[in-house]
Amino acid sequence: MTSKKDPFNLDKEIDRRAVPALKTHKMVLGPDGAALFAAGVADMDFQAPPCIISAMQKRLQHAVFGYEAVPDDLFPALTGWFQRRHGWQIDQSHILRAPNILNILAIAASIFTNQGDGVIIQPPVFFDFYDILHENNRKIAENPLIFADGRYTIDFDGLEKLAANPENKMIYLCNPHNPIGRVWTRDELTRLGNICIRHNVLVVSDEIHSDLVFSQHKHTPFASISSAFADNSITCLSPAKTFNIASCCSAFTIISNPELRNAFQIENSRLTVNKNNAFASVAMQAGYEKGDAWLDAVLDYLETGLLMVRSQLADIEGVDLIEPEGTFLLWLDFRQLNLSPDQLTHFLRNEAGWAVTRGQAFGKTGEGFARLNIACTHAKLQAALARLASAMATLPQ
Repeated sequence: MTSKKDPFNLDKEIDRRAVPALKTHKMVLGPDGAALFAAGVADMDFQAPPCIISAMQKRLQHAVFGYEAVPDDLFPALTGWFQRRHGWQIDQSHILRAPNILNILAIAASIFTNQGDGVIIQPPVFFDFYDILHENNRKIAENPLIFADGRYTIDFDGLEKLAANPENKMIYLCNPHNPIGRVWTRDELTRLGNICIRHNVLVVSDEIHSDLVFSQHKHTPFASISSAFADNSITCLSPAKTFNIASCCSAFTIISNPELRNAFQIENSRLTVNKNNAFASVAMQAGYEKGDAWLDAVLDYLETGLLMVRSQLADIEGVDLIEPEGTFLLWLDFRQLNLSPDQLTHFLRNEAGWAVTRGQAFGKTGEGFARLNIACTHAKLQAALARLASAMATLPQ
């Protein structure tokens, strides 16, 4: 049953355990985690847009699933989406396919740096950045974000020093930033981009959360700022987060620099990761062509959820919300509790019933924090907040 206030029935509870969803799987929650509030893995509990479901059903009815090329209308659908949503004109010839964002990050590190070279990251930041660099034997050059007055900013002086070191050849930019929810401004990105050009540091910009930005804020694609920035960057895109289709889509990389693009294409071919999945293609094309209304409804729903969290946490001593500008992930500060990272995890899991992502997973500067996924029904979120309030009330003052 839908309503004008909820045209896509986002309030409908979906049993994620009906399929092997990672968020509710025992490999994430543990064998005793069935009753936990599953708010760790970064996907949404909402059904995919009707336009995507319809397109996949139509493709299924064709009933022949042999090898397929990229549909002629897929790239125009992508460029049309980014033009109308972000004002970014993408040349179709600059688009390459990849299985997922992590694959793009790994390939970029592999072909544009050497073993032992440094790659700059800005913690607290997406934990897979660390894993990819460790597994590819690259040095991690940390440029920790500055946290002051409840807000994170880039340490540009520290970035300048790291970029000036010739051993550091690349930066992984998280734009918008996971887990802190910053949507970097055009001025911030310009300053970062100028530093990287000055010191010949390649920018690899992970923009998977680009469509999930709250009102009053605007996503700026890094490569859209100038041709110089575009030529010194690789942009990682995917509709996985946008339309909640992480298990049935692929990714795109936008590379305007012909030398970089040719090198990336050669590596794609060498690794044979340039194959196409019929369902991924139709899902992505349908979303990019017709998914605007659904996404707008989801953004409104998430903002209402954010209001709930903000209101509830204002009455709970010992936890602070770091105000987000984008993503459906909230960064919560529990440092006032003076608990060790393991103690905080134990408290949230065993007392509040929360299965969230531990702050320390995002680097040492994340200790004492936790990442909360609010892309669930308001009823489920409200119940989880009530459980947290009850658990916090039991702690000694």
